[in-house]
Amino acid sequence: MLALYTIVLGLLILLPLLGNVFFPYLWPDLRFLFFYLHMRHRCRKRLQSNPPVTFLEVFLAKVQKHGGKPLILFGEEVYSYREIDRRSNQAARVFQGHLGLKEGDTVAVFLKNCPAYLWVWMGLEKIGCTMACVNYSIRSKSLLHVLRSCAAKVLLTTPDFQAAIEEVLPALRENGVRVFSLSDDSPTESVEGLLGHIKSSSAKPVLVSCRANITAKSTSLNIFTSGTTGATLVLRSKFSASCFWDDCRRYQVTVIHYVGELMRYLCNSPKKDNDRDHCVRIAIGNGIRGEVWKEFLHRFGSIRIYEFYGATEGNISFINYTGKIGAVGKTNFLLKKVTKFELIKYDIDLDEPVRDEKGCCVLVSPGETGLLVAKITEVTPFVGYAGDREKTEKKILRDVLKKGDCYFNTGDLLMQDREGFLYFQDRVGDTFRWKGENVATTEVEKILVALDFIQEINVYGVPVPGHEGKIGMAAVRLKEGLTFDGKKLYEHARASMPSYAIPHFIRLREALEITGTFKQCKSQLVKEGFNPAVVSDPLYFLDDREKCYTPMTQQIFSSIAKKKLKL
Repeated sequence: MLALYTIVLGLLILLPLLGNVFFPYLWPDLRFLFFYLHMRHRCRKRLQSNPPVTFLEVFLAKVQKHGGKPLILFGEEVYSYREIDRRSNQAARVFQGHLGLKEGDTVAVFLKNCPAYLWVWMGLEKIGCTMACVNYSIRSKSLLHVLRSCAAKVLLTTPDFQAAIEEVLPALRENGVRVFSLSDDSPTESVEGLLGHIKSSSAKPVLVSCRANITAKSTSLNIFTSGTTGATLVLRSKFSASCFWDDCRRYQVTVIHYVGELMRYLCNSPKKDNDRDHCVRIAIGNGIRGEVWKEFLHRFGSIRIYEFYGATEGNISFINYTGKIGAVGKTNFLLKKVTKFELIKYDIDLDEPVRDEKGCCVLVSPGETGLLVAKITEVTPFVGYAGDREKTEKKILRDVLKKGDCYFNTGDLLMQDREGFLYFQDRVGDTFRWKGENVATTEVEKILVALDFIQEINVYGVPVPGHEGKIGMAAVRLKEGLTFDGKKLYEHARASMPSYAIPHFIRLREALEITGTFKQCKSQLVKEGFNPAVVSDPLYFLDDREKCYTPMTQQIFSSIAKKKLKL
């Protein structure tokens, strides 16, 4: 009997050791699986309650628990949970009384990063209204497009955007959109300043009856830009690589949120003796390349990086909970049972999935790159895009594994290795990512083709040495008998779209190739890029000093490749 106990005890000791050898990620995988299932159950339970426990209820519970705790640090300004709650009550009363907003109405917010973003959001939540977060870089037609998409009745802004608002004000009035400024006074005639009304209104709690019809399926936000939430949150109106670590030290920041481009900026900033003198222990974000990841850790110390993959409208997400450099997440046999996704073969030239003789998609093997698609179910729905059913339908892929099934098409190419780690490879189709922003090529094409000398245009993203994502480039076919006008194109582009969306390189073509299904061919153009030694067609470069598209030279290309010329 003693011998049997000895054998059993030995096995109990050896099992974890053997597990680490043959299944090195077993325990992290199990921990994450239990965490995932617990959080999913908790979220579903909260949303299925009557009334549902929304973000507003979570916020109000935090106010009760630690109202005096700082929620936002903004320069010298400090805003507690209680203060944001009080200001949101005041704002809610003005929105409801002075502006006449009703439950279900949508309000567009056109602001820079500032504390007002949060109290405006909470104020709208308290009266059952939807907030549309508008990217403050967009202008003209793009601005009007997003306001129409979300059916906004009111646009809130500040005097910072006077020129942008005045440019579209007549069109806004035609569409019935009223504009107000979150300031004491407004420099624009007929745009009223609201801040005085808000400061003088009552800060008493808003009645729950004002949002009585809110359900789990009600829309809280329409998002046209990236955002973040947290506990105490440190904000700047604009990112500054030179001030970043000083801010982290000043506010004793422990967690930072990033996009890949931000990390590259930090690594490229001048080295300092106190680079590792900070309290940051966790970084959460996406889009960081492997070499930048390694450099960041080497330079700034042992910071736990949680790289994740996801999209605001998507029904699938991953997170790299092991810290493996380069991976956007990890899956395993058990997790795959509850997160229904596949990687399928994709024909980049035809811009469509590869299908077998039965009409179903073909799965890739470990180590192969494939298009990520996620099954649309009641638990993982795809709601779609506000005001655009056609775009919503385009993102649904049918008959993937069997006839009649529906999957969300992420538009992203990923690779899964034999250990289950997932690696982002590229985007496909009509979108690319630059400066941490998604650029829709079709939107850029619509704006630029309006120029009188352009007959046809094909916009795509091309990789740049040492940079994250892809930069905008356009192949252009000129109208017969007309010449390329680099200055006119520059002025039109700068006036009509945000800087990250403007093509930095122009390639003149006699003809633009299309596929058998009449889609523009992009893959070969992407491969050839903007190197004058490779491309025989006339090439032009976006020259901000000359305020014009000027001829592309080998010297300019070398300066970009050596990172001497900033883009």
